[in-house]
Amino acid sequence: MKISVVVHPNSKQPRIAPDSSGVLHIYVSAPAREGLANEAVAGSLAKYFKMAKSKIVLKRGGKSKRKIFEIDE
Repeated sequence: MKISVVVHPNSKQPRIAPDSSGVLHIYVSAPAREGLANEAVAGSLAKYFKMAKSKIVLKRGGKSKRKIFEIDE
């Protein structure tokens, strides 16, 4: 399953908020450098879907706000 997300790094209150089009907006406290925000997003998705972080892979958008993650069920 592929999931489209929009990442908001350096947020004071980490959370996940879906919008009306099905895109998840993920707010993480990690900064957007050296992949720290991407790792935090993968961890947030793992908690949201209640699965292991190793089953979540970033497929597209490593340096972009808009990313596509693939979740192996």
